[in-house]
Amino acid sequence: MNTLTIDIRKADPRDATAIAEVHQEAWRGAYCGIIPHRTLTAMINRRGPDWWANAIRRAATVLVVEIGGTIAGYATIGKNRARELRQQGEIYELYLRPEYQGIGLGSRLFEAARTRLADHGLRGLVVWALEDNHNALAFYAGNGGRDVAEGVEVFEQKALKKVAFVWE
Repeated sequence: MNTLTIDIRKADPRDATAIAEVHQEAWRGAYCGIIPHRTLTAMINRRGPDWWANAIRRAATVLVVEIGGTIAGYATIGKNRARELRQQGEIYELYLRPEYQGIGLGSRLFEAARTRLADHGLRGLVVWALEDNHNALAFYAGNGGRDVAEGVEVFEQKALKKVAFVWE
């Protein structure tokens, strides 16, 4: 019998290629049909392995969830960028490869990100999600987030609403 291990850890620059692959797969799955195709492709292409390696080296906090030696997802975290919200921490991104969604890994990565932010003294948490990304809205609401604010992101003159979820 084989045992798969699940590990959530801080990313290393050697993880950059795998994170770039997760980013591409997850973003295509999440945003195809929401963000205009040309813009989505450009956003994905900007974040190749070199971009991720530099982000990790620049002290960006990137966490990865690894299952059986394969990086299945990542989260980027730090200080809240929305001054109008009092929560101090923010999860900027949390994505899993599509084949690893729906089995609890996202919730485990989410909790690890919350813990890491709290360990750094950041009280409260905010996460933004596009309103048309119904899976993300259900995920954050299902993990206890309260929908408290809205904003807008513009992609190729297409305005998309985004929703802020918070945790105290």
